[in-house]
Amino acid sequence: MILEGRIINKGDVEGKAIVTNQQIGFYGGVDPKTGVVIEEGHELKGQNISGKILVFPNSKGSTVGSYVIYGLAKNKNAPLAIINAETETIVATGVILGDIACIDKIDISKIKTGDNIKIRENKIYVNE
Repeated sequence: MILEGRIINKGDVEGKAIVTNQQIGFYGGVDPKTGVVIEEGHELKGQNISGKILVFPNSKGSTVGSYVIYGLAKNKNAPLAIINAETETIVATGVILGDIACIDKIDISKIKTGDNIKIRENKIYVNE
């Protein structure tokens, strides 16, 4: 399956998807030193997003979240890429600072945790 979206930050990457239908708040929700989701009650709590294709609808919370995303990249614990239904300014700023591939305007219901994902330009190849 091929999905087309809008490029927020360019990058050609391949990896396994980790998917949530919940919003992610990076500030207080993800540990920038480890890449582990720490937000209480989040369906990804305890899971590591490092080196994976992180798929979620949109972000929530403080603008400090941009710096958490950047911190993940600096600590080499960032996701390989981020795929959103709608990328907001917080995530867009963070992925640009951290040079993390990011695409939005995607129907994320078509991607499941564990799917093999390839990102090429504005196209997402799922299990191909």
